[in-house]
Amino acid sequence: MDEWIVAPDPSDPALTRAVVGIDHAGAETTSRVPVERPLTLYLNGQEIVTMMTIGDRPDCLAIGYLLNQAMLAPGEPIEAIEFDAELDVVVVRTATPTDFEAKLRKRTLTSGCAQGTAFGDLLDRFDGIRLDPDAELRTSWLYALSRKINTKPSLYLEAGAIHGCVLCEQDRPLVYMEDVGRHNAIDKIAGWMALNGVGSAGKIFYTTGRLTSEMVIKCVRMEIPILISRSGFTAWGVELAQQAGLTLIGRAKGRRFLCLSGAGRIRFDADPAAEAGPDTARRSSQDD
Repeated sequence: MDEWIVAPDPSDPALTRAVVGIDHAGAETTSRVPVERPLTLYLNGQEIVTMMTIGDRPDCLAIGYLLNQAMLAPGEPIEAIEFDAELDVVVVRTATPTDFEAKLRKRTLTSGCAQGTAFGDLLDRFDGIRLDPDAELRTSWLYALSRKINTKPSLYLEAGAIHGCVLCEQDRPLVYMEDVGRHNAIDKIAGWMALNGVGSAGKIFYTTGRLTSEMVIKCVRMEIPILISRSGFTAWGVELAQQAGLTLIGRAKGRRFLCLSGAGRIRFDADPAAEAGPDTARRSSQDD
């Protein structure tokens, strides 16, 4: 597959808004800032959640959210996805009834930004998922991915205040989604994979956000065995990754990284002392 099947479009006027302010010297300046808009998700006529999002790819976000919250089963037939831009509503209709009412009663808050939620039976299914033990990550791939992703034109580089997630294969970034919440970005990729029939075999997941329990749970549910971030970890995120056998790599900047789970998948085929290149110059070092 070619690189960048889906890439950010920072020039899309619907995703940012011009705001006039002053800078550190007191001079008037105009900045582009990302928009936030509510998107209310319905499943078969039942309201599920209202999410704050930048508004692109509502179909992917809706399907990915439902899959990652175990409200849809993988491969469950979808009859329709209906989006009303005026009402900011997306409706997913399935061919058969779902058991979402029981899951709604189990809802618990998590560490995700904005409206991040997980449902009570997610961890009950967590132990049953087996990630590919033969998957590998070469350090040359990791360095190449960091450089390509961090220098790709994006809404983050244009306006900031945004998270990005990237589906990769070896040293190739394939699908790059952004949103105001990292959980939305990962859900968009999960939805894109489901809608396009793309499996997890050979895939690597990269995120700009923290490696929290929620990010680990969603990556494991997507059956992707390798999760990379330029940011740091939480203790429960690491514990869950070790439990699931997920390769968890954080603080990946330039040719530096830290692996706290699943190190057996790493193949050291590149010299970390070599010239790192320009990738760290384009991104903030903020661990968000």
